Amino acid sequence: MPDFSPTEYAVPGFVALVLIEMIWAWRRNPHAYEAKDTLTSLAFGLGSTVAGLLFGGLFFLLYLAVWEYRLFDIGWAWWAWIACFVLDDLKYYWVHRFGHRVRWFWASHVNHHSSQHYNLSTALRQTWTGFLTLGFVFALPLVLLGFHPAMIAICGGFNLIYQFWIHTEAIGRMPRWFEAVMNTPSHHRVHHATNPRYLDRNYAGVFIVWDRLFGTFEPERDDEKIRYGIVKQLGSFNLLWAVFHEWIGIAQDMKGAPWRHKLSYLLREPGWTHDGSRETSDQIRARWLARTTTGEKSVASENPIAEPRSAP
Repeated sequence: MPDFSPTEYAVPGFVALVLIEMIWAWRRNPHAYEAKDTLTSLAFGLGSTVAGLLFGGLFFLLYLAVWEYRLFDIGWAWWAWIACFVLDDLKYYWVHRFGHRVRWFWASHVNHHSSQHYNLSTALRQTWTGFLTLGFVFALPLVLLGFHPAMIAICGGFNLIYQFWIHTEAIGRMPRWFEAVMNTPSHHRVHHATNPRYLDRNYAGVFIVWDRLFGTFEPERDDEKIRYGIVKQLGSFNLLWAVFHEWIGIAQDMKGAPWRHKLSYLLREPGWTHDGSRETSDQIRARWLARTTTGEKSVASENPIAEPRSAP
């Protein structure tokens, strides 16, 4: 196994970019950073690093065991690295999508969305409990195909490094060709938004083409200000509450639910309730769309378009 972790080498660059963005925010966007929020994000990053050290080795050993049953010997050729990176990003898209559509996965991933600010420190707000979701199984097909677990780990590290820079409001739009293929700050701002239009969109890690292909792409609009965070904001900078609040919510919902609905609170989408007391992202969007459509019809009826006059 190569003794190389790309994210560790990138940490000094992360710190430098955060400091540069802070200077930019001080001059151009004073509300981009909030001290307590930033400290919480940094604590998340430290905790997730510790969790990775504790459990990452176990998952790697599992991958090595599965690799013994691989279908092909792909090796370490240059093209294998490219194929692994692309397929790992496709894997990331589906892990990420499950992270928003299955509450068991969301309980871990919600940590990343819990800040109401959007800056480079938000990228460090990573989960401590990812090992509980068993999301590592999404990588098993790559292992069985014959990609070495070390290659997958290194490609995954570079994937995370790429995603760091897109957590910013300092960059508007990239060139059109780049926006068409790659994930960008504009696309990822949409992903972190709580606006009904934007909920559960743009899951991509590196290549936004996955969202375009699977019907989950939504462009950022200049006429709609983005609101960041989660539908029900934390309302607290308490670190332990931020880390575990959704797990606590699941336990409370399951405790009070009839037996036939208990499992649904784990496997259905966040916001689902057996009594309809809360809303899922689909329901929020549908309600918003119905209200928007009704409003547009109302305006149209009040301001009808004049029929063109006949030629004399």
